[in-house]
Amino acid sequence: MPIEDKFFYINIRDYLALGNDEEAGEPMLDRVLSGFSCPKNPDVERFLKKSAIEFAKKNQSVTYLVFSVERKELLGYFTLALKPLTVRGETVSNTTKRKLLRISELDEKSDTYTMAAYLIAQLGKNYANGRDRKITGKELIELAWTVIENAQYMLGGMVTFLEAENEERLLSFYRDNRFSQFDTRQTSGIDEPHELVQLLRLL
Repeated sequence: MPIEDKFFYINIRDYLALGNDEEAGEPMLDRVLSGFSCPKNPDVERFLKKSAIEFAKKNQSVTYLVFSVERKELLGYFTLALKPLTVRGETVSNTTKRKLLRISELDEKSDTYTMAAYLIAQLGKNYANGRDRKITGKELIELAWTVIENAQYMLGGMVTFLEAENEERLLSFYRDNRFSQFDTRQTSGIDEPHELVQLLRLL
């Protein structure tokens, strides 16, 4: 069955555009988000409920809610953003370097490629009432990729990236979905600093 026959997604800006309309605006969005649960990754749940709306209002990122066509249940979400990205030449193949050269600024001295890239900032399934079993991670990525491809068609660009915890199960999932590791990054902020693995996929 084609994925569009099973799921549809809504940009949360569609709710926000309707202001304080109780039945379709931000109050309705708040009610929809309250039904999301992700005990396996509290950060994913926290972002959706505490930050997604504010980030969309500030144009920092845009969150898309994924629903089932059949029962209109919230099954998951993904958040996309445009971010500057720097890739060290030593971490990618010569073929990838040639492709990056088309859309990046090369610093020959440091052998780094800097460009605007599409970031999959968040990706999460809704575990409330067993809804996580109604969509796979692969299907969620595929829906996010559809939005990215549409943006690329209108705006150009070539690189999509994401950052993941250094867990083999997680990294294997992203490799299976055609992402390749190219670097790591140390987090900073109020939480304990730790290493994130950076992965990219070319459009």
